[in-house]
Amino acid sequence: MTFSLRTRRPATLALADGTVYRGTGFGAEAVATGEVCFNTSMTGYQEILSDPSYAGQIVTLTYPQIGNVGTNPQDDESAQPRLSAFVIKELFEQPSNWRSREPLETFLTRWRVPGIAGIDTRALVRRIRDGGVQNGVLSTDPARQEAEELVRVAAAAPPLDGRDLVASVTTSAPYSWTEGLWAGIEGQVPRRERPVSSLRLVAYDFGVKWNILRLLVEHGFDVTVVPATTPVAETLRLSPDAVFLSNGPGDPAAVQGVQPIVRELAERLPIFGICLGHQILGLALGGQTRKLKFGHRGGNQPGQDLATRKVAICAENHGYAVDADSLRTAGEPVEITHVNLNDGTVEGLAHARRPLFSVQYHPEASPGPHDASYLFGRFRDMVVRHKRGETITGVSITRRDEALLAPASAARGS
Repeated sequence: MTFSLRTRRPATLALADGTVYRGTGFGAEAVATGEVCFNTSMTGYQEILSDPSYAGQIVTLTYPQIGNVGTNPQDDESAQPRLSAFVIKELFEQPSNWRSREPLETFLTRWRVPGIAGIDTRALVRRIRDGGVQNGVLSTDPARQEAEELVRVAAAAPPLDGRDLVASVTTSAPYSWTEGLWAGIEGQVPRRERPVSSLRLVAYDFGVKWNILRLLVEHGFDVTVVPATTPVAETLRLSPDAVFLSNGPGDPAAVQGVQPIVRELAERLPIFGICLGHQILGLALGGQTRKLKFGHRGGNQPGQDLATRKVAICAENHGYAVDADSLRTAGEPVEITHVNLNDGTVEGLAHARRPLFSVQYHPEASPGPHDASYLFGRFRDMVVRHKRGETITGVSITRRDEALLAPASAARGS
C-alpha cells in the first residue's frame, strides 16, 4: 500500500547548484544537510540505512518502491542510522514480510532521519552522475519550504573533503563480538561448521558493519572491536594474531591519527582491510587517495581479481579511491590485486613482503551478492600460516589461489 500524496506534509530537496525537488515528507520532521549520493541496490534498504559509511550523506535509492518488507532488528548493520536523510521514489506504508517488526517510516522517525518521496529520482541520479556529487538540504519541516533559503543553506554546507567523520561513528570503548550469522530457517542448506581453533583478532572500528563481524566470527576469529585511534601498545596487550581495518565514512585522508598506528601494526601483524580500511592501509603504505565523481554505491559493481581473472559482482559504498600511480611510486612492494571493470579504479592491494591485503568492496555483502565472501577464508588461511611461522605475504596468499586454479584451467584447455 502506497501513501496518498494529499495526506502528507510537504518536503523539499534543494541542491547547492540551485536545483529543487518538491515531494512529500516521511520519517522525522527536520532539516538535514549532506552530500547527495545514490545507491543502485535493488534490495537491502535497511542495511543501507544502518551502514555507518553513509554518515554525512543524503542517500538516494534508484530502486523505486521502498518500505515493502518493513524493518527488523536482525537486519541492522549498526546501532543506529548515521546518514543525514533519505530520498526515494515511492514509500510503502504497510510492509508485507513475516520478518518485519516495524514500518520503515516508524524506524526513520524513531532515529530522527527525515525522508522525501514522490520526486523524480531518475532525474536526480542523472544530475549526480553527470555533474558529480554535491551538497544538498532536505527539509520536511512545513515552516521551511522556501527554495531560495534552502539552496543557500546547501551551498554553504561544508563538503565531505577534509572532514574526519570516523570520529563521530567509532566505538567509544573496546568490546567483544561473538554473534555469528543469522540462523536462517528450517530446511535451508546447512552452513559449514566454524573452525575448531579460534584466532584472536583486533578489529579497528572506523564505522564497522555488523555483518563483517559476524563473518569474522563464522571464520573462527575471537573478535575484539576497538576505537579507531587505539594505540599500538594497547592493541598488542590483547595478544592478537591479526588486525582487521573496517569500513567507514568520508574522506580517508582526513581521518586523524590512524595512519601511524596502521603503519606500525603492518610491521608486526597480518592485516585485512575493507573499504575505508583498504584506503587507510593504502595511505599508511605511502599511497594517496582521490575523490570519485559520484562514487560506487550498490550491489552490482564488477570487481576483477587479477590473480584468478575471476569477476565478482560486488557490493560497494565509497566515494574515494586509492590512486594506482601513487602506490606504484610509494616505494613499498605493493601489488594491485583487484580492479573495478567500470572505471579501472583500485579495488584491492596486497603487500609482497608482509601478510597484508585489502579490498575496496564489501565481501560481507549485506546487502548484496556473495561472490567475494571467499576473502574471509583467504584472511584466515594467511593468519594461520603466519602463526605457524611460515613466510606468507599478501601477494603469496593471492597467488596461491591462482596456483590452485591452474590445474583446473589446464584441464579445461586440454
